[in-house]
Amino acid sequence: MKIALAQLNYHIGNFSSNTAKIITAIENARAQQAEIIVFSELAIGGYPAKDLLQNATFLKQCSESITTIASHCQDILCIIGAPVPNTDPEGKALYNAAVCLENGKITHISKKGLLPNYDVFDEYRYFEPSRKFACFTYKKTKIALTICEDLWDDDQGNNSYVGDPMSELLQENPDLLINIAASPFSYVHYQDRVAVLKAQVAKAKRPLIYVNQVGAHMDIIFDGRSLAIDENGAICCELKKFEEDLQIIEYRDQTIKATTAFTVPQDQQIELIHDALLLGLRDYFHKSGFKKAVLGLSGGLDSALVAALACEALGSENVLAILLPSIYSSDHSIQDALDLVKNTNCAHHIIPIKDITKAYETTLAPFFEGQQAGVAEENIQARTRGTLLMAISNKFGHIVLNTSNKSEAAVGYGTLYGDMAGSISVIGDVYKSKAYDLARYINRNKEIIPSNTIEKAPSAELRPDQKDSDSLPPYDLLDEILFLYIEKQKSKEEILAQGYDLNIVEKIIKLVNNAEFKRFQAPPILRISPKAFGPGRSMPLVAFYQ
Repeated sequence: MKIALAQLNYHIGNFSSNTAKIITAIENARAQQAEIIVFSELAIGGYPAKDLLQNATFLKQCSESITTIASHCQDILCIIGAPVPNTDPEGKALYNAAVCLENGKITHISKKGLLPNYDVFDEYRYFEPSRKFACFTYKKTKIALTICEDLWDDDQGNNSYVGDPMSELLQENPDLLINIAASPFSYVHYQDRVAVLKAQVAKAKRPLIYVNQVGAHMDIIFDGRSLAIDENGAICCELKKFEEDLQIIEYRDQTIKATTAFTVPQDQQIELIHDALLLGLRDYFHKSGFKKAVLGLSGGLDSALVAALACEALGSENVLAILLPSIYSSDHSIQDALDLVKNTNCAHHIIPIKDITKAYETTLAPFFEGQQAGVAEENIQARTRGTLLMAISNKFGHIVLNTSNKSEAAVGYGTLYGDMAGSISVIGDVYKSKAYDLARYINRNKEIIPSNTIEKAPSAELRPDQKDSDSLPPYDLLDEILFLYIEKQKSKEEILAQGYDLNIVEKIIKLVNNAEFKRFQAPPILRISPKAFGPGRSMPLVAFYQ
């Protein structure tokens, strides 16, 4: 029989749009003679719905959506993720479930057992873990149906009493494995994901269908890349990355094969990061009902990078760049910014901030009398820029894009209510050293980001002849240590064991810990790494870091 893998981009809570999209996919699959169509985890309602899962109206709409979709499942089995009620008053109100719909009704429900509550996940807040796992049969094919984590055989969700769902299912000797998932993107996750899926195929000696979500929901980005793996562990079908897709595979006698030619893609990490950021930015605007973006363009790498990404994701006609030169802004930085405007064809304005910052300084002079000029005066410039950008946002409805990179966010090299302002942080999960690679990738076909912007020494230009290197170690070194401390969660002793200088390591760790209060007030960040600032790295705001 033919099985359709339906990889869709859902809009949380937008039941009319999501339901229509699902029904269209069902009709498309049926037109291609598919007998089963598989959608992703919690497709009904969207994922992650967070505390909407505790809202009675939201749950009622989920139920109504299931009923509507079931009415369109004539002569086809629809497997789709949804929250379903738990009738046991002792447990939580819901299960995270895979619902089977056929001929207008629910014919089977598989419930998730291993509920992740690490990194960006918090499923145990909402769902009751299932403790019973059983296959079901459709047209003489015994199917082991699981939901995301239950296939991973790695209980990271502190639900060890649940057991191992796959081991129980494999005892029934299924003919086919199906897993529906909402597996977020990071630039290293795909390899881990495939390794886990292939390991389960090797254990079961049966083919596997894996359907993932695609799309972005604020900070979390889903890459799609749904898979079909044959009984020998070879990928025979992979759906598009970062796009909606529907593909048909053929199943017969415990074997599957693709209906179209397929070649395993050769990934470039920087290309994946680039495409993920575009999807994250595009979906943030479209799903929130926003259209126009504004950002401060300094002539430096970070703002140039964000401007180029925004123009590509939203269209240059929807991006407004504001040049905000101070008395310390160099002529070449202004020219670099103007060159980028020309290359991207976005609108721009120049608003000098010299007189405004002078007015602040004059007003504060009686309070600052006898004090030496320093960081406070530097930050007045950054906060002036932030105020002007927010004023433009308020007046014209443009959304301010934050341009801070991960290196700066990590060590607190930014000004609250100044260059840290914005509704969304586009490159807040991209280290500075990786930002250079991303800029070069954007320039792969023609120069978008001026070469001088990439080659010159980075500077905040808040005082004469200022360089980032005045305050920070070289970015290559800084980012190596930050990666070990943040992504790898290594201790100071473990980092020192790799040969790094004690004074540098201690300085960096202290900077990271002391900047927690700044990150707490920073805009949400598009997540592209295994450990981004935000929900995935939840640290106490007021703590003594030993």
